[in-house]
Order: sequence, then C-alpha cells, then structure tokens
Amino acid sequence: MPNRLANETSPYLLQHADNPVDWWPWSPEAFAEARERGVPVMLSVGYSSCHWCHVMAHESFEDELSAAYMNEHFVNVKVDREERPDIDAVYMEAVQAATGQGGWPMTVFLTADAEPFYFGTYFPPEPRHGMPSFMQVLEGVRTAWVGRPEEVAEVAQRIVRDLAGRQLDYGKAGTPGPEELAQALLGLVREYDATRGGFGGAPKFPPSMVLEFLLRHHARTGSEGALQMAADTCEAMARGGIYDQLGGGFARYSVDREWVVPHFEKMLYDNALLCRVYAHLWRTTGDELARRVALETADFMVRELRTHEGGFASALDADSEDPATGKHVEGAYYAWTPAQLREVLGEEDGDLAAACFGVTEEGTFEHGMSVLQLPVQGPDIGDERLTGFKERLLVARQGRPAPGRDDKIVAAWNGLAIAALAECGAFFDRPDLVERATEAADLLVRVHMDRMARLARTSKDGRVGANAGVLEDYGDVAEGFLALGAVTGEGVWLEFAGFLLDLVLDRFTAEDGSLYDTAHDAERLIRRPQDPTDTAAPSGWTAAAGALLSYAAHTGSQAHRTAAERALAVVHALGPRAPRFIGHGLAVAEALVDGPREVAVVGHPEDPARAELHRVALLGTAPGAVVATGLPGAADGSGGEFPLLAERTLVHDRPTAYVCRHFVCARPTTDPVELADQLGTVHP
Repeated sequence: MPNRLANETSPYLLQHADNPVDWWPWSPEAFAEARERGVPVMLSVGYSSCHWCHVMAHESFEDELSAAYMNEHFVNVKVDREERPDIDAVYMEAVQAATGQGGWPMTVFLTADAEPFYFGTYFPPEPRHGMPSFMQVLEGVRTAWVGRPEEVAEVAQRIVRDLAGRQLDYGKAGTPGPEELAQALLGLVREYDATRGGFGGAPKFPPSMVLEFLLRHHARTGSEGALQMAADTCEAMARGGIYDQLGGGFARYSVDREWVVPHFEKMLYDNALLCRVYAHLWRTTGDELARRVALETADFMVRELRTHEGGFASALDADSEDPATGKHVEGAYYAWTPAQLREVLGEEDGDLAAACFGVTEEGTFEHGMSVLQLPVQGPDIGDERLTGFKERLLVARQGRPAPGRDDKIVAAWNGLAIAALAECGAFFDRPDLVERATEAADLLVRVHMDRMARLARTSKDGRVGANAGVLEDYGDVAEGFLALGAVTGEGVWLEFAGFLLDLVLDRFTAEDGSLYDTAHDAERLIRRPQDPTDTAAPSGWTAAAGALLSYAAHTGSQAHRTAAERALAVVHALGPRAPRFIGHGLAVAEALVDGPREVAVVGHPEDPARAELHRVALLGTAPGAVVATGLPGAADGSGGEFPLLAERTLVHDRPTAYVCRHFVCARPTTDPVELADQLGTVHP
C-alpha cells in the first residue's frame, strides 16, 4: 500500500512511496499529527543518487519490523534535500554543530515544534564500527521522550537558541580588494597538493569555484603560480578515474587523494561547473586536453541528462545492477577487468587498452575491477587509435544496466548548465550547444517563472514543483541568462535576469547588505538559513553577488552595483581565512577589482567582421567581463536590447568594439588584435 509520498514529484520521495514506513512529506499536517499523538518526528533527509541513502533505505526503511516501530512511536518525515535546501541547511547546521560532522542520509529527531534534539546520519541495521544500530537509536529516543520529557524539551530549546546565536555579521567588513585576494591565493598555496593536484586529502572533491578564481587571478595579475595550480589540478582530474574516460563527465568526488576511485554518482552541478572551468582554461592556455574535456562534458550533459522538456536532469545514480550477481552495486556500470577489455577489443588491443587505461589484474577498485584512467606514463598509441578504443568500449558499456536518473529539474543547476553550454558553443563553434542552452532557458521561463518572475525550485515532466526558489536559484539562473545573452546577442535574457535580480534586492537582502538563502515571505523554519560558503556549487549569496555585479555592468544600475559590493563584504572577511570554501566569492571579487570590463560590439548581423569581434570579446580573459552585441546604438541614447550599445556607432562604417571600465573607455577599435589586447590574453 503506497504511503503519503505517492503523489510527490521528487524522484527521491517516490523511491520511498512503497516503503512500509508511513512516510509524510514535510508539511504542517505532519507536525500537527505529532502534536496530536504526543510523539516525536523522525526527519530523514537525502537525495536520489546518494549511495548510503539507498543502503539505509534497503536495510531499515524496507524492513517490516523497523517500519512498524517507526510508525507506532514516531511521525516519519522524508525530505529531498535538492527540493528543500533550506530545510537541509538548517538541520545540517545543527547536526554539524552537535557532532562535528555531517552528511547524507541525515537523521534528525524533532519535537512537534520542529526543534531538533537528537542527530545522526547513516545508522546500520546492527551495531557496527562503534555506531549503534538504527533500532537502538529509535528505542533510545523513544525512552528519552517518554521518560525524560523535560530534558528533551530543554535540549531542543537550547539547540535552537544556539543556532539563533550563530547569526552572521559581515556587513561591516568592507569590500574585498587586491590585498585580500593575494592573501587568499597564499592560503590556497598552503593547502595545495603539489603532487596530485587539488586541495586537502581524501576524500577529494573537484574544486570548481576555486579553479575559476585561480584562472581569474592569473588573468588580472599574471600570477603563474595561480595558473599552474589550476592547470595541474584540471589535468590530474581529467586523467583520473573521477572523469569518465569513455562517456565524458565527472563523478561527484574521489575517495582517494589521487583521483583514482570516484564516488560514482554524476551530478549536473559538478559537470556544468567543470565544463565551464575547462572551457575557461582552454581560453587561457589553448590546452587541447582542456578543450576535449570541456566538449566531452558538454556532450555528456546533453546526451545523458537532457530531458524531453529541454531541461537537464539532476543526477545519475552511483549504483546500478551488476549483471553477474543481479545486485545493485556502486560502480558496476563503469568498472572493468582486463578480461572484459579483451572480450570487447580482442587479445592484443585489449591488453594495450589495459595499459592505456590503467586496468590491472589486481584492480584499482573492488573485486578485481578497475576504474578507467588515462595515466601520463601509459603507452602513447596516438589519438586516433585511443579514440577507437573508447568508442568500442562505450558501445559495449551501453549494453550494461544503466544507473538510474533523477529527472527532477532544479532551477539553479540548470542555470549553471545554461552558462556552460552557451559558452562552450561560442568558444568551440558548436551552435547546437547554444541551442540546448536556449531550450533549457526557455523551459525555466515557461515552467519555473510565474507572472511576478518568482522562481519555483523544481519541476518534473513539465510539471512545476510546489517549493519556492531559494537564493541560489535566482543567482545561478540570472548568471545563466546573462551568459546566454552575451553569446546570442538576444537582450531578452538580460531583461529576464533583471527581473530575477530585482527580486533578490526586494526579497532576499538584509538591511546590512548580507543575503538570506530564503525569501522574506518563505516558510519560517527554526532559523532562517544564511550561508555564504560554497558547497558543491556556489553559495546563493555569492552567486547572486556575481549576477548583480554583471547586471550592473550591463545597465549602469547603481543599486545593483551597490548591492553586489555590500554582499561581497563576506569575501573580505572570509577570503583570506577560508579561501577553499568561498572560491566563487573570490572569483566574483576578481571581477569587481578588474571592473568588470564592459564590452560592446556593434555592426550588422550578417557582417562576418562583427562575428569575429564578438568572438574575440567572448574569448577575452579579463575577469567577469560583460559582452553585448547588436546593431549600432541610436544617437538618442537608446541601446535597443542592450544598454551598453547606446550611442555606440560604427567607425569608418565597419563593425566596432568598445571596451570600458571604471568609467573610462579605451579607444573604439575595428581590429580584433587590438580588442584582444584590451581584454587580456586571448587564445584565437
């Protein structure tokens, strides 16, 4: 008998719709039920591609005895953290404050007033590695709730008070400048893994936002060290097992320091961010590996994540069915043995492919399996032969049971994908990628935006979800629209970005200029979430700051510029102290320090000289430069679809580019080489 999750749109919640647990979605009715019955709430938070979420579900939530105990003594609430990042953020902060660590699945026990009093993550079915069993936890919480109710209430109230006392106060820190950015770079140097690339130890995550900062810092200052860290990290990841050597795209993270064995789920946000980083690395250096990885990652997103409605699905699972055992195991779709390579390629080519991809008899993963890599010390067999191996192995792999896909469309992550695909399409002469970006943007406007330009967080199968967009949705979608407008020359995307950013000013901004993750009129939780630090994707705070800054450069709006500067005070405070965790903010601060530069390219659309100037403008490495292209502006000051085009005329009746920053303009030019000089080093 399906439970209350059967009518939800979240694929994660639907995965639990047939559990014997009487799950509730997060709702006032669930807490009213707990109050009426006099029982606590067990909140379980996860997401559809989370490996240990699946494990705990199979071990405990599908178990009739566990479910019966849960149903008798608790009101059980399931939350998809990707649909409700606000709920996830509030209770994850409590979990981390109480235990010193966090992760998913997240298990939190609450009063009927949604106040937390006991926390955890994954609990095994039997005591293991010092962890109590899930049933022991349930029984312990039940005993405390019945036998020591005053103590439980006191703990819950103290936790809520402690969380309220953690309010951020960065409004007076000042605007970040060159000194703070230089200090941030030094901090990154201290944490850099010079042997393997990346930062810190195992597990090692792709540092997408930090890489973008390093590339922008190099562009502004000429720092070779910054460029070297970015380039070496990108090469290490691209050659490692974290990158899918056959199908393109990146896994969530590496369980080791060497990027060999990934946690195999593939997330849209990781791939969108990394696709853009590799494209920007190519733009800076002309590196062919960066170009290949950017394009393969873009093609992966289009091929495997694009939905029928034109948007991009959230993720692919880590687990899939192992044909040999019939069980769902992590990495079954991606790992190989030497014998399997020989079966597909033949004896000689199979052995050669094993040497090329680092596949050994002992295995680099589990059960003698290996994750494909592209080690530097492998045999050099030439690109054509290597490509042939990849194509044949990819066809064979497609015959394996594929990982499940979370078809939920998340607005923020689609915004990131729109920016990446639009720029890749422009850089690499792939108009099809620009078309896919445009279709995703159209979907967001049609389905996710209401008549007041308010965003819904998610949709599925063209049906909009019930949850309101959070700050990262507004910031990332605005960023995607701005990038798409720069590439296509269609000013409507600038206009839509403006609608979203006006709502950021009206509904998400505090009096001191800091930003909240939820709108002023959003559902009230025990604490209003407000986090400026990056997780796997840019924080909503700094994503919005970046979009505000770009929009101000496009339009001259002082209100948006001031809002961006005030929001970036948090980078002044945190950048020198914790650069790994505010990389996107540092990247935006680089744009602020550089200007950002404003580029207007005017000419007739059919004139190839305008197209050449436009391309050079997009390939400029000046941090955060904004680009507008279109017909020459009218003498009356109107710029048509782009304000930057106002009063921009042709020089000698030829397409012309104008570059300005800090209220000063360079000489208008019709020469692509001169334009490149005005915008930083450009790879043609």
